[in-house]
Amino acid sequence: MGLPTRAEETLIVDEDEVKDIIQRWRNTPEEKLKPEDYQQFKKFGSVCLTGADGAQLLKFLQDEENRGIVKSMGCVLMTPLVNEVVKKGKSLDHCQAAITHLTMTCSPDELMHSLLQLTEDIDPGAISETILTLLPHLQTVWLPLLYTNANIVLCVAVLLLLQLEDGKAARLGSALGALQQQLSRLPVPYSSQQEDEDEHGLCRCYNALINFTKPFVEEVKRKIGSSVTSSEDEELRTELLKFCMRSLREPLLEAELNRDRKSSLWLFATEIMVTLPAIQESLSELLFFSPLKKSPQTDSSESKESRACLAYLLFVQLITIDSFPAVFSPVFVLQCNMEYINQLLSSKKESHVLKGLALYEKSLENVQDNSLPVSLQDLKSFYSAPQNVRQVLTDCPMQNLRETGLQVLQLSIDKLDSEAKHKFFRCMLKTSHHAGVESYIVKNIRNQVECSIKQCNANKWFLGEELLPLLGLVLSLPQGAQTDLLNSMDKIMESLNLLRYLLIRDTDLRSTVSQSNVLLKTTLLPGKCTKLMIFSSYLQIVWEKLCRIKDEYLKILRVCISISRGYYAAELKALRQDQKIKAREARDAARSSRLVKSITVKKEKMSNMSPEVQHQVLQSALVTFDLMESLIFRIEEITDEKQKSQKLN
Repeated sequence: MGLPTRAEETLIVDEDEVKDIIQRWRNTPEEKLKPEDYQQFKKFGSVCLTGADGAQLLKFLQDEENRGIVKSMGCVLMTPLVNEVVKKGKSLDHCQAAITHLTMTCSPDELMHSLLQLTEDIDPGAISETILTLLPHLQTVWLPLLYTNANIVLCVAVLLLLQLEDGKAARLGSALGALQQQLSRLPVPYSSQQEDEDEHGLCRCYNALINFTKPFVEEVKRKIGSSVTSSEDEELRTELLKFCMRSLREPLLEAELNRDRKSSLWLFATEIMVTLPAIQESLSELLFFSPLKKSPQTDSSESKESRACLAYLLFVQLITIDSFPAVFSPVFVLQCNMEYINQLLSSKKESHVLKGLALYEKSLENVQDNSLPVSLQDLKSFYSAPQNVRQVLTDCPMQNLRETGLQVLQLSIDKLDSEAKHKFFRCMLKTSHHAGVESYIVKNIRNQVECSIKQCNANKWFLGEELLPLLGLVLSLPQGAQTDLLNSMDKIMESLNLLRYLLIRDTDLRSTVSQSNVLLKTTLLPGKCTKLMIFSSYLQIVWEKLCRIKDEYLKILRVCISISRGYYAAELKALRQDQKIKAREARDAARSSRLVKSITVKKEKMSNMSPEVQHQVLQSALVTFDLMESLIFRIEEITDEKQKSQKLN
């Protein structure tokens, strides 16, 4: 063969010396070889590839006289050969043939070590190229169906694993773990267009990866079917389970999945969901009972993310839902999924939050309205989920997430029974500290009161004395007269509307009681009696206390409006004066051609606004105060009319 010269490589001296070195290698037992020998052999192969002399290198490797050398040290050539294939150099075909020969000749243990080291050293820009380098000729060597579109690293790995019956599971786990670790460095396609383009090759890699695992899945199925299993078979099943759980977390938890579009990652998700029951891993046990098994795969937050994605694929995307047991009630499924919902909603990643909201919504849909008891709210997960949704509503910058979050929040409210709604409203009013969320809760309180009145579905929580604690939280100004009315505007306006509604409906309630009294004189209706008693309690007790709450609230609110109006009116006047000064100074500057310093707004919170925007904000504040005062006036007017009517009666 044409051997490298002294100029090409310092470790290879000349042709005669190289022949002497090769002869020495042939005569040296494997256990007597030194690290320097391995290094020199690697250099020897690398120089051949650098000089585009892959044919001569292949000839050397296939020479029967060199079989001992190749078997002992050939594994060190795996890295330079794979790198040459990735670069698609002139010796591509020879390198592929050389890899095949090494795979069939070298020590499997040494090759496995070399392979894993190769995966650790992949440059980020070459990950997919390394993993997806095709070796078509391997299709006819081992398991032809498997190697269709398979990649070099996977092909080499499976050849090694098939040669090693002992410790096969551990080696499978090492190979899968190393490959998935490298794939985790690639960005997951965010949109369908990115997935179709697959610029970084991640989708193709996972397609090859799932094909790689199929013969091992079939082996597990065959062993389980024969009812003769060993510890090695159980270890193999465990490694496949780990692979599936890692795949659920990366890339599937990050991916955009849509059951109406069978994309590459959708098909990969389907394969994972099919693999789990194929290896005798029950989906219901994984989701609902895995903590009881105390498996090491169920303790970490990473495992919780994997199971959360599993729940999403099952209940939202409905992958393999037909095989899921139908014996679980919707409330039980909701209760179990709450752990995963909170796991996803507490994430800062958009893909996680979207999946969490979707899973929350789907878990609620099958639950009957007004059925969830208050006892569930004692569970940490049932407390945390609405709080996480609230955080999405208040902190998330993405409008689509906020809109979805609001829909899910309303759906969760609809499923609670009256007592649970009452407790939930109190909790949110105390903890949300956000006027927008509080106003939404106040609106729901009004809806519950209206529902109780219209349907004659009287209950103590929204048409009795228990309504007072809620109204006490609604009709309150936490900072008293110093409350920032603009920041609290949403809640205040909704609270005033609720108060006005209650006063107006009081007349209707009194009429209902009067008519019921006439009915009760002629017949005994126990159900009607109960409702009448609650109505009476509502009129006699609630309204007396509500009036006191109302009077105190409106008194403080008037003071607050007066202070705020004075403050914002002064700010508006000062702004107008500043604008006049600036205009006059600008005219003077134009006449004298001199520069003058700009005048800044006094208050820091408005310092970054343009004068036009500041003027608009201040003017809007004054209009808001006018609206509040008009509502207060209307409430007082209704109260006066009611008092006059009572005196006449």
